[in-house]
Amino acid sequence: MNRNYKNLSIWVAIGCFVFLLFQAFNGKKDNVTHITYSDFLSDVDNGKVASVMIRGLSIDGATLDGRLFTTYDPRDPDLVKKLLDKNVKLMAGPYEEHSPLLHLFLSWLPLIIFGTIWFFAIRGMQAGGSRALGFGKSKAKLLNEKPGNITFEDVAGIDEAKAELEEIVDFLKDPSKFRRLGGKIPRGVLLVGSPGTGKTLLARAIAGEADVPFFSISGSEFVEMFVGVGASRVRDMFEQGKKNAPCIIFIDEIDAVGRHRGLGLGGGNDEREQTLNQLLVEMDGFEANNGVIIISATNRPDVLDPALLRPGRFDRQVIVPIPDLNGREKILKVHLKKLPQAADVDTMVLARGTPGFSGADLANMVNEGALLAARRGKRVVGMEELEDAKDKVMMGAERRSLGMTDEEKKLTAYHEAGHAIVALNIQESDPIHKATIIPRGLALGMVMRLPEQDRLSVSRIKLEADLAVATGGRIAEEMIFGAEKITSGASSDINQATKIARRMVLEWGMSDRLGFLSYTGDGSQNIFLGHPETVSKNVSSTTSKVIDEEIRAFVDRAYTRAREILGKNREPLELLAAGLLEHETLSGEEIKKIVEGQKIEKQVRPQIVKTSKKSKMPSSGYGGKKKRSPATG
Repeated sequence: MNRNYKNLSIWVAIGCFVFLLFQAFNGKKDNVTHITYSDFLSDVDNGKVASVMIRGLSIDGATLDGRLFTTYDPRDPDLVKKLLDKNVKLMAGPYEEHSPLLHLFLSWLPLIIFGTIWFFAIRGMQAGGSRALGFGKSKAKLLNEKPGNITFEDVAGIDEAKAELEEIVDFLKDPSKFRRLGGKIPRGVLLVGSPGTGKTLLARAIAGEADVPFFSISGSEFVEMFVGVGASRVRDMFEQGKKNAPCIIFIDEIDAVGRHRGLGLGGGNDEREQTLNQLLVEMDGFEANNGVIIISATNRPDVLDPALLRPGRFDRQVIVPIPDLNGREKILKVHLKKLPQAADVDTMVLARGTPGFSGADLANMVNEGALLAARRGKRVVGMEELEDAKDKVMMGAERRSLGMTDEEKKLTAYHEAGHAIVALNIQESDPIHKATIIPRGLALGMVMRLPEQDRLSVSRIKLEADLAVATGGRIAEEMIFGAEKITSGASSDINQATKIARRMVLEWGMSDRLGFLSYTGDGSQNIFLGHPETVSKNVSSTTSKVIDEEIRAFVDRAYTRAREILGKNREPLELLAAGLLEHETLSGEEIKKIVEGQKIEKQVRPQIVKTSKKSKMPSSGYGGKKKRSPATG
């Protein structure tokens, strides 16, 4: 209402100015009649004019009956003589005479203009939450999640993390249940996990479940170029929280503001560190923040300041992991229940075929399946579309339009057949799920292997099997076409084998010569973003030489092993390559039948040529870079 009254007063003031200006110029002529000069002379000759006021060329007068008139003098030299001869009362004045009110207005006009400009400038700066004068205001948004949006029922596959957060919601709803035994709710909860595991989704579920105010803000919104702004925003955010207590404040990507102190360019006085200091004080300082619970999310806990992680600030760290087999099945059911699905959809089969997928990956796969079903003109999403969507997400989109010569197709078929034959003849290798010579993503072909169950650790014998499978493609090329005909298609296999061997030597202590020691950086690598395979600076030149020799030895033993396997299985290699050239894509069961000499009947379904963003790659293939296999991660 205040804002409306201010707007009304502004328009009233403007109206008064316009009215006064109009009156100043036109108020004196309300009952004056304008007549022609000839009528004026006629009235003078007839003795009707009583008085006249001459101002330059303007003539104002009055008749004997009291009528006022005005006219214009065409510079008549005999006018004054005529008026005097008729005994007209004659008066004269300056050329233009303004009213006192107009004089007053014109003298104050510059000040009025300046005051108006100043008023609107200040009003503009204060509008929209004090954009110019309100840098220190918190940008936390108050969320009011309505029933039916996101709740804990929509969160699946991370039961332990969900249970810990449900406890906080229960405390806010019924605090006496916990206080009877002297329990105190954590002041802060830190959600830690890989990207896409559902940290923000959990926060939205809390907002949907809790009957308390829920504020949301990103860590980057605290940091500005002006020193002190971030700290001011932190203070304002907690003031809002205290006014609405009990409440929850969610800070996403807190590592943007919570990194180790002492690393900035300002030597401890830079903007980010001042913001962090203020956050530390507000969370656990002299002044209590009863009823304000901070929930934050990050995938870089290793860079956070230790003072932020101590009890009293972030009392509890909740790990949000990559879902296991059962978790993936639950997540798929959550996403599939929103779609019309066919009766043949089996979520367990899909879950077994997606090891290493995060919740976001599974949501993307289901969405791709729905889009694919729509493009094929179907009314429901079937297992066929979901399987194709899974292949697309894991291996990339098919590129059937890519022009490959017959020689390139043949070489690709033998390359992929080499991977498959080695995998079939090593017991520790993961079962083959599919092999294809259709270009997908950046690869010209690939053999996809999937583990029978989720692995939490990988044995040395399994890693050596993966090394041998990675070398099988290059060996097959060399056996069939000769050493001079080998191609660059094995670049991703070489890169993968090198990474596995380096980690076996540097991180996992699997080298007999180097023993139970780690030779990587400072040991603070983030477990959620992988390990940089860099040698520590403290390693001597002699040890570095031994490291290189051991890495080479692991790869060479795997190369020799794969060569022996392919040398003993030349005929199955030829049969599988011919099968790939004929059918282009083969499942694991079809590969086994072909290797055993059986014929397969394969119904070819027309494919839709489409493009997609680059996504996950399998563990081995021909051409292009690939992401790590879920089995070796």
